[in-house]
Amino acid sequence: MERTAERRNLYPPVEPNHTGYIEVGAGHRIYYEESGNPNGKPVVFLHGGPGAGTTPAMRRFFNPDVYRIVLFDQRGCGKSTPHASLESNTTWDLVGDIEILRAALQIQRWQVFGGSWGSTLALAYAESHPEHVTELVLRGIFTVRQKELDWVYRKGTSEIFPEAWRRFIEPVPKRERGDLLQAYRKRLMSDDPAERLAAARSWSIFEGSASQLVPTSDVEQMFGAEHMAVSLAQIEVHYFVNKCFMEDGQLIRDVGRIRHIPGVIVHGRYDALCPASTAYELAAAWPEVDLRITPDAGHSAFDPGNVHELVMATDHFAAR
Repeated sequence: MERTAERRNLYPPVEPNHTGYIEVGAGHRIYYEESGNPNGKPVVFLHGGPGAGTTPAMRRFFNPDVYRIVLFDQRGCGKSTPHASLESNTTWDLVGDIEILRAALQIQRWQVFGGSWGSTLALAYAESHPEHVTELVLRGIFTVRQKELDWVYRKGTSEIFPEAWRRFIEPVPKRERGDLLQAYRKRLMSDDPAERLAAARSWSIFEGSASQLVPTSDVEQMFGAEHMAVSLAQIEVHYFVNKCFMEDGQLIRDVGRIRHIPGVIVHGRYDALCPASTAYELAAAWPEVDLRITPDAGHSAFDPGNVHELVMATDHFAAR
């Protein structure tokens, strides 16, 4: 992929040309939408979290004249129902849902685009179903190893965003701060609705505050909104306590299954949630991948440096 001095921006807003729901089992019903060119190159967008859901801006990483853009809300979040449900909600359930959606849309192969937790799910899906993946565009690499979880919930992010960390640990008594995942899980599963909501907002706002290179003024409003905060916090703690239902290091160990698939990794140099060392370790195991470390970006896909490289990647693959 060529480099260019011209800074790329998101494509203009586009409205869906088709929306729907699919029953995927265990009472779960997932929302999906299609936009762009109905006869174009298929791409599926895998959002972060787990539990964050999609937003209209996510359609804008793709040229709508070229791509058939598929977004969907993973189990328990966004417009999918039941909201914040943890029943039958694992990485491998989501991998199965992607296959159900692909078959329902009669797509043989598609590009897979995912950032943060979406990169985790993209790797899990591609390693399970490489025959259905044309390219991978990954951002903010997260492979769910214990050291990556410890970076966020023990010591790492706390050193870069100490004020956000102080607010995050404040609701937890000092005796419980040695294991913040379990401490938050206890509060997020409380019988007291007020305690659950307060914990969810605290969890979600901490993540949002550390996600951007330069935090915007609407972070607290966006991440503190009840619908978003509850699904993000409850589903994330469920996944992270269970190591996302994977063996430690599994995704990097099994990368040989996808080395033949063209791929681009975009990772912000100053990503405070998923350190750039993880992207380097994945690329070391996958030498064919195009690794792009953005010098002026943090974790967010919408930091300008990340936008530039992600749009460059989807444009590069548009003609394949």
